[in-house]
Amino acid sequence: MLRMQKLLQRILTIGVLLLSLLSLVNPAFANDIDELVKEALSNNPDLAEMKSRWEQSSYKTPQVGSLNDPVLSFAFSNYPSDDFSTDTAPMTGNEVKLSQMFPFPGKLENRSALAREQAKWFEAAYYDSHYQLARKVKDAWFRLYYKQMAIGVVERNMKLVDDIIRLTEVRYETGAGLQQDVLKAQVKRSSLMDQLISLQQQKSVIEFELNRLLNRPAGTFVVPGKLELPRTDVTLDEFQRAGLEKRPMNAAYQALVQRYRYQKKLADLDDYPDVTLWGSWRFRDNNLPDEGTDFVSAGVSFNLPIYREKRRAAVAEADAALRMAEYQTMAYRNSVSESIKKAYARMEETLQQSELYSEGIIPQTSQSFQSALGSYQVGSIAFISLLDSLLTTFKAEMDYYRVSSEYLRSLAWLEAESTLPLIGLPVMIDQDHAGYKEHLDQRTP
Repeated sequence: MLRMQKLLQRILTIGVLLLSLLSLVNPAFANDIDELVKEALSNNPDLAEMKSRWEQSSYKTPQVGSLNDPVLSFAFSNYPSDDFSTDTAPMTGNEVKLSQMFPFPGKLENRSALAREQAKWFEAAYYDSHYQLARKVKDAWFRLYYKQMAIGVVERNMKLVDDIIRLTEVRYETGAGLQQDVLKAQVKRSSLMDQLISLQQQKSVIEFELNRLLNRPAGTFVVPGKLELPRTDVTLDEFQRAGLEKRPMNAAYQALVQRYRYQKKLADLDDYPDVTLWGSWRFRDNNLPDEGTDFVSAGVSFNLPIYREKRRAAVAEADAALRMAEYQTMAYRNSVSESIKKAYARMEETLQQSELYSEGIIPQTSQSFQSALGSYQVGSIAFISLLDSLLTTFKAEMDYYRVSSEYLRSLAWLEAESTLPLIGLPVMIDQDHAGYKEHLDQRTP
């Protein structure tokens, strides 16, 4: 009897510990998130690749906006084929010729502008990737948080089931219990062990994902305890407005539309000819009858844009590309709006659920389990009722950490879609480029 009382006291102590753990909040988790995000922004190879792609495209502008190199040519002109003498034919001489092609006015400017808008796309995409990378890191961190807390819940419940197994064995030995109660408790422990193995494997997969995002070698992470659930007063309309005005990808799609407008102008200008100016100097032999006076020549040439079919096709292509870019912009804006609505609805839902679990369901199920445990000791309820009460408490704890993780992930998604800081510090972006500084200046504070 004394042994049974000690076991009961230990089980009750563990139950109280499970409930008290829910009130322990680590308010400093944002600092850990900030460090991880900062490390990812500094070391992630995908982000570095996007920066290099932007830099590569920015070097295209001066190339396409410049004239082609002038052409210098040398010629031995009008030499007699019988003796190749220089003083027989009056047109014989050595000629130096210089020519330069000038595109029709507006072509170079539009080529340069087209390349510049292309570079703006990669620039804006690079800056937008900062927010998306931060979201991926935070999303993985909060999924890791759920797995780690779930592992802790399973391990604590396994200890609780171990004590219940010993309690059922004592009751069975004293004739107050049934052998099938012992077997049911052992089956429950095996089920918890199976869940533990699965959760540990899932945790390892998330850690691999985090290491990849941070460009680290293989390693493990530890979330420092129960995380605080930050609140936000930002409304859905404010999120929508920020997402459609402040996110860098908005500038990218504006640049995409403008790029195809320049392509359309360039296709129209292709109907007009380019001009080539040239000049030459022919050096003649002094022994000629006219004492070999040198000849000077100059001229102009044009290409003839007479093949209209290919030019009409180029104009039609540019028109279609412009429509495509405009539709892509519309689709992007609709996608952002829909994504924000879904994330906002999920945020509100999971916040209410987490409050319901922490303030109502978990305390109630814990009290119910403690009452069932006492009733089972005196034989007033069957073991299956005690086991059902334990399973209800266990499920409530797991669901609390699941919805808490989903809430934090929703905040991270809203942050990436709107660029508004919701978790930790604002995403730090390299602002050395003048074009992006101008973009930042247009943002509302």
